[in-house]
Amino acid sequence: MSKKKTNLQENNSKNKNDKKKKGWNITIYLTLRLLVIISMLNQGYNGNWNNVFLCILTLILFTLPSLVSKRFHIELPTGLEISTYLFIFASEILGEIQNFYGIFNYWDTMLHTLNGFLCGAIGFSLVDILNNNENLHIHLTPVFVAMTSICFSMTIGIFWEFIEYAADTYLGKDMQKDRIVQKIQSVKINPEGKNEVVSIEDINKTIIYYHQMEDTIIIEEGYLEIGLIDTMKDLFVNFIGAFVFSLIGYFYIKNREGYHFAEKFIPRLKR
Repeated sequence: MSKKKTNLQENNSKNKNDKKKKGWNITIYLTLRLLVIISMLNQGYNGNWNNVFLCILTLILFTLPSLVSKRFHIELPTGLEISTYLFIFASEILGEIQNFYGIFNYWDTMLHTLNGFLCGAIGFSLVDILNNNENLHIHLTPVFVAMTSICFSMTIGIFWEFIEYAADTYLGKDMQKDRIVQKIQSVKINPEGKNEVVSIEDINKTIIYYHQMEDTIIIEEGYLEIGLIDTMKDLFVNFIGAFVFSLIGYFYIKNREGYHFAEKFIPRLKR
């Protein structure tokens, strides 16, 4: 009887914790939705219709976790679900509308690192679910699962950079944030036309002539580098985020009882 009583107490305690976690999810979800709606009304009042569209897009993105969970019968852990909501809000509302990308130099870096971490968790779960499926006669090593987690995350990161490039090239956006740099290394500026690199350092000023040289823009302290550094930085920090979770996932497979932190970010099939 005492053993049954102990199991009953453990189940009751687990149910209470699950309800508490679900309550946190709902509270954060509703709070963020309310903030987005307030922002949308404010942007509409000021006639910023592009920002209104971003707010609508954000509200749509907020519904994706629950849709994915219901459609594929996946249980999303608290950490992953809350992090996803905060990531969407931080990138669209704070980053784009409130210009946190321009105000805080690290904002874009932080979000790409977090994206690498979260996508690493999703990639890890996909392989781990297959690894534990009794109907499949495969057993992948922890190292292979961790490597697949990194590859999945990096693939998502690369596709996002494709989207940024396409938006900048064909829609006239600036998702690949430009940077002012003071050094050029290129064979294009070789005065003899040879395939030899010419390096120019300590560039102080760049003058851009446009409209048949009638108008000019002066860029102080260097020249405008159009997106390459930003793209490579994004991919690098995406890799860091993915690598961190792959390590967590590796030790989680080795000792599932000792790494409960990983369970907060690893989706599971509903039973």
